[in-house]
Amino acid sequence: MKVVPLRLPPGADLRRALEAWMAEQQEQAGCVISAVGSLSVAQLRFAGATEEMTIHGDLEILSLSGTLSPDGVHLHIAISGSSGAVIGGHLCVGSLVRTTAEPELQIKAQPER
Repeated sequence: MKVVPLRLPPGADLRRALEAWMAEQQEQAGCVISAVGSLSVAQLRFAGATEEMTIHGDLEILSLSGTLSPDGVHLHIAISGSSGAVIGGHLCVGSLVRTTAEPELQIKAQPER
């Protein structure tokens, strides 16, 4: 196993960047173990919902967790806006980095069976 820190620039799509990074790796399984940063747009889907919700603003990443594989990612995020209210859900394509996003990933060669 190894831990890999990433730094994503402003404007990067957080989900797409993690998908693209994992697709380039030889390892077959991974997870997000920590993340800090901010978003200007969060695209979320809530439990049981079929529609996504778009949130605009200066949004702090409080938590990001999930699994990574060459077949795709499954990510959940918690964010807060300027009021301090926290909202979270399934991270969807279209969630854009505001200043930086710094996920730390743990990857390994073979998935658990």
